[in-house]
Amino acid sequence: MNYYADYLSIYDDRYGVINFRNKDVIDAGAFIGDTTIYFIMRGANRVVAIEPHPKAFRELVRNIKLNGLNDRVIPINAALSSITGSTCVSMDLDLGSIMATYFGPVTDDTTCTSDVKIRLITLGEVINETRVRTDVLKMNCEGCEYDVILNDYEHVRLFRELVFEYHRWVTGIPVKELLRVLSRDFKCDFIGRAYEDYGYVYCQRIT
Repeated sequence: MNYYADYLSIYDDRYGVINFRNKDVIDAGAFIGDTTIYFIMRGANRVVAIEPHPKAFRELVRNIKLNGLNDRVIPINAALSSITGSTCVSMDLDLGSIMATYFGPVTDDTTCTSDVKIRLITLGEVINETRVRTDVLKMNCEGCEYDVILNDYEHVRLFRELVFEYHRWVTGIPVKELLRVLSRDFKCDFIGRAYEDYGYVYCQRIT
């Protein structure tokens, strides 16, 4: 996947509200690296690309290399979570299914017998291990945004800017609950049209 200037506009509708120049970005749900590369092309200093599924992660690493970004991107094969531990991923999923699957914490290890165990990583661990600045947090992880915002807010509030896709069908929790928590420290707005079950939110820290 090679990026050209005309291709950047595809993501501007979702992420164009942020000036990425010289900022560090944590990209949770990096998939095959499309948003990761977009952030770099829009001027980001460094991007930590977090992707749990090994298939997508392999493509992510390949695309980073193809675009000559090894020194700007830190790829991590893990799932963002509010707790440490592991999650299960099925190797039978195709890329389209991977993109729409939430890889959450697993409490019963026997459920992983036919799948692959992948590490859960918290925001605190990401920050400590990579030493990136807490400039921008992007989450498009098919449901992990609820877990992280509601259960690890102490680290979420460290970021100056936050953009996330919400997926109510995963948890049944309305997005207004996320906005209620975020309102302690952020001013948040919907990006484009907001739906009950799905949409994008941009937040800027005000405190």
